Order: sequence, then structure tokens, then C-alpha cells
Amino acid sequence: MKESCAKKTLIPLRGYYLFNGMTGGIFNPYLSLLLVHNGFTSTEIGLVIATATLVGMIAQPLWGQLVDRFEITRSALWLGALVPAMLVIFYNTTWIWVLFIVTVTSSFFSNPQTPIADAYAITITRASDTSYSTVRIFGSLGYATGAYLAGQFLTRFTVSILWLPRAVIGLFTVLTALFLPRFTSSVRFKRAGLSGWHPFLSNRRFLLFLTGGFFLSAILTAYDTYFALAFREIGGPLNWTGVAFMIASLSNIPAMLLATRLIAKFGKEKTLLLAVLAYCTRFAVMAWLKIPILDVFIQILHGASFGFFYIAAVDYVSYLSPPDLQATGQSLFGMVCGGLAVMVGNFTNGVLLHRGGPSLMYGTDVFAAVLAGICFALLALSATHTIQHANEVEDSVHS
Repeated sequence: MKESCAKKTLIPLRGYYLFNGMTGGIFNPYLSLLLVHNGFTSTEIGLVIATATLVGMIAQPLWGQLVDRFEITRSALWLGALVPAMLVIFYNTTWIWVLFIVTVTSSFFSNPQTPIADAYAITITRASDTSYSTVRIFGSLGYATGAYLAGQFLTRFTVSILWLPRAVIGLFTVLTALFLPRFTSSVRFKRAGLSGWHPFLSNRRFLLFLTGGFFLSAILTAYDTYFALAFREIGGPLNWTGVAFMIASLSNIPAMLLATRLIAKFGKEKTLLLAVLAYCTRFAVMAWLKIPILDVFIQILHGASFGFFYIAAVDYVSYLSPPDLQATGQSLFGMVCGGLAVMVGNFTNGVLLHRGGPSLMYGTDVFAAVLAGICFALLALSATHTIQHANEVEDSVHS
């Protein structure tokens, strides 16, 4: 794709990320509140969302093959936005089987949006001589805006009509996707067969990284899915919930830009360790202090936790992946950390919140973050030994 054409595509692409982020910010943080309002328990919520995540994880390679074979990136993006927007009204049901169908169907169409959009964005930004983070931050900005506005909306209206702004913004997402170029032959979401997985499954560093990433991604569901519910349990006002989500999402913007510099200065592994430290601090405050105002402002560490982790993780996967298997490496990362970990985290955190409240849920997640830290510390030691060995070899050659 020519540089001039790619730069023109950046405008609708950033618009797509902005509106798609807004749809998530408007609805996702408050979904648990809506479902509890409709009579579901946190355990039931966790089970339904975990199942939907499993379906979404399976859907990713299926959609990837369709996009790659028929070059339907734009169609996949607008369809993935349209179907959930049409179904969102049915979340008001009190029947669990209806909730199950709606959630699973929405997940089948919406979950593949992220890897497809990211693959498209990476190609466009490289052709435009800019960085992926300059597009990705619009998703965080949209999420922050949506979460804050939804919080204000719920102070004036009942949660049962939250579907309306979610549907409207979803349609704006569809429109921006339609403005993307139709033909995207240079954009590939390649999915290799099982033989293409061998270089990763035989790579101990990759498996160790996935283990640490699994723990961090699983505990993030305590915030993404259950924060609004847990915040209400400690007496937090509903309008503060939107402020908390806004602070968290806005913190991603400088954090993701800063992460690139940290990686250049300290390395990918140490940046991952900084993310673990931020997770431990943030969740420890939420687990044991249980002061609503602190729960709101501690979300400023979301950028240092999720933002640092996400940018360093994508970079680390790219570093470990062979040149001809870059997409396969990212897909494995997405399936484990964006699929399996989310599924397990939603179910486990739902059970923990139901049985022991916010203290048990967040406290257990602190322990899980420590386990992730051990994995990343081992990777850092391995990287240090590799550098030392390379320096010794270079010195011996010069001598």
C-alpha cells in the first residue's frame, strides 16, 4: 500500500478504534450490574461470559481464515460491530438461556475484531511510517469516554436502557468500518496449520512467557468484568464507577507511548516486571483497603499494568516469532491471553467474588500476579545470560 493512501486510511481507522472503544466502555463495565439487576448471580455471570469467551476464542482462527482467503477485512469489521449492536437489547432478559445465546453470538462476531483490526492497523501504520500505538490509543480514549458517559447516564436513567447508547455507538462503529478501503490484499491474518505451531511449542521462553501472560490476563477480568459489582459492594457510588473506568483508560494513553521507551532502555522482560509490580500494588489496595475513593484513583495504575504489559507482550512475541510465522505467534498469544485466560478468569473471579467478596477476589489475583512475576523474572535472567554469552563470544572473536 502506498504511503499517501495509507495515511488517508489512518483517519477512518482511528475513528473505528475510537467508536469501537466507546462501545466497550459504555457497556462492558456495567454489564455485571445489569445482569445482577436482572436476577443473575455472579457465578452464573462468570459461567456465561466464560463460555462466550471460549466461543470467541474458537471463532478467531475461523474468521482469520475467512479474512485471509477472501480478503474481507472491512466486511469482518463492520459485521463484527453490527451483530452485537443489534443483539444488545436482549441482555435485558431474565432467562439464562436467552442470555447465553445472546452473549455467545455476540462473542462469536465481536471477539475476532481485535486481532483482525490490529493486523490491519499494524500494516497501515508501517506503510504510513508511524507507530501502532498512535492508533491503539484511540481505543483507550474511546473506552474512557464511553465509561465516563455511561456512568453519568446511569445516574439519571435505569441500567435496563443502557442498551440504547451502546447500540447507537455500535452503528457509528459500523459506519467508520465502511470507510476503510475495500481491498486489503496486503493485510494478512495468516493462520498456519498445527505444523506452524511447533517452533513456539518447542520454545521454552515462549511457553514461559505465555504462562506469565495467562496469569496477568486472567486477573485483569476482575477489573474488566467485576469492578462495577465489587465497587458497589464496598459502598462506591455508581457515578464514581464511570470516573474510575475513565481514569484507567486514559492512563493507557501515556503508558503505551512510554512503554516503547522503557523497552528500549530496560528491555522487554523488565518492562513486563514493571507491569506485574503495578498489578500487585493496584489489586492489593483494592483487596485490603476497600476505600471507594482509593479504588477510583488507584486505577491510574491501569496504564502501568495493562498498558506496559500489552505493548511489551506484543513486542516480545514478535521478537520470539520466526519471520514467516509472525501472525501465528500473535494468534497464539491472543488465543491464550485474550481467550483462554479471559475465560478462566471470568469464571474463577466470578466464583471468588460470590463466595468471599472483593477481598478474596482481588487478594487471590495479587497472588496470581506474583506467579506471573516469577515467570517474567526467569525470562529476564535468561535474557541477561544470553547477552553476557554474546558479549563473551564477541570478546573472544576480537581477541
